[in-house]
Amino acid sequence: MQYHSALSLAKELDQIDPLRHYRNEFHLPKLNGREALYLCGNSLGLQPKSVKPALLHELKRWEELGVEGHFQGDMPWLGFHKFLSNQTANLLGAKPEEVVVMNTLTVNLHLMLVSFYRPDKERFKIIMEAGAFPSDQYAFESQVRFRGIQPEEVIVEVKPRPGEETLRTEDIISTIEQYGKETALVMFSGINYYTGQFFDMPTITAAGHKAGAMVGFDLAHAAGNVPMKLHDWGVDFATWCSYKYLNSGPGGPGGVFVHERHGNNAELLRFAGWWGHEEETRFLMPKKFHPIKGAAGWQVSNSPILSFAAHKVCLDMFDEVGMTALRKKSLKLTGYLEFLLEDLNKNGTKLRIISPKNPAERGCQLSILADNGGKELFDYLTENGVVCDWREPNAIRIAPVPFYNSFQEVWRFVDLLRKKH
Repeated sequence: MQYHSALSLAKELDQIDPLRHYRNEFHLPKLNGREALYLCGNSLGLQPKSVKPALLHELKRWEELGVEGHFQGDMPWLGFHKFLSNQTANLLGAKPEEVVVMNTLTVNLHLMLVSFYRPDKERFKIIMEAGAFPSDQYAFESQVRFRGIQPEEVIVEVKPRPGEETLRTEDIISTIEQYGKETALVMFSGINYYTGQFFDMPTITAAGHKAGAMVGFDLAHAAGNVPMKLHDWGVDFATWCSYKYLNSGPGGPGGVFVHERHGNNAELLRFAGWWGHEEETRFLMPKKFHPIKGAAGWQVSNSPILSFAAHKVCLDMFDEVGMTALRKKSLKLTGYLEFLLEDLNKNGTKLRIISPKNPAERGCQLSILADNGGKELFDYLTENGVVCDWREPNAIRIAPVPFYNSFQEVWRFVDLLRKKH
């Protein structure tokens, strides 16, 4: 698409945007007494207006039914996770039995590592990206130490080449090939939180499997941001959170994907809990654990209904719109932001975009480095009504979200930068 820097284009793009009315389905926060320019959905998504009625509905059922709410009503609590499975599967390119919403991301990652990181004398290494989100690093290190191994002997981090900010797929593949038979697990983010790089998940999965390793992904910044086909790609497992692009609210529930070839393997080791036991005999309280087939067999606790109710609201919205339409708008929004920033740089501003140039290799986020005075610039934006994200040492993360951000907001953001410089 041909962009230009006049405000008239932003107005035109908003006018023809087929998703523009969804903006009215969200509460828009205020900053300094006026509606904020909210570009921070990569940290916390906005609240859908339908969340409050959904929560009040469940509170009313609790009030009127008490424990019988587990068995009565339109969505009995006993199997509430099932009401989220189809939408989640559509979102991730999975079969419904391959996904389950439960716990939170890092808890789920630990549960997955119990099952899918099984080191022995020959295979013990974990290959991951350098600069992964800290909780992933902490999870790997603690899992390795728990097994009596030193992290520096096991964890291999793939780093960008000197002078580059993002990873080349060929470098990831060559690292997997280099360690080959020593590799037990290949684990990457779907999208790196700092740079916004969307990794080539099918290629990484194929390379990991060729080396004989398990392959998993942390989809915290990918779920609800980019289309995926986890089943077709053959990914072994994945975890994600829902409070960013999936708009489930602060601390919202996480989820897991377990490919059906593993989900139907009752002998696969796992940390078991009552809620993962087969439903037919669960209330007989048997001593021996028999897992539910599929990802649901990794559940350890019953569902937090209020969080699930909030989460279902936006999952239903995603199912209504579809990732294809959301991705189409996202590419335009972020492409427009990139054009305006580059146009600003032509006039002397020094802002460096470290997210991939190729739109297919990023989600909606652009990470910007201001080589001098980055924090000062971030504070200026905040003072002028922009909600975005600062990450040490010097990055400002901007995420125009297709559900509720507009092209005029993107233009206003860059206009603030123009006035600053």
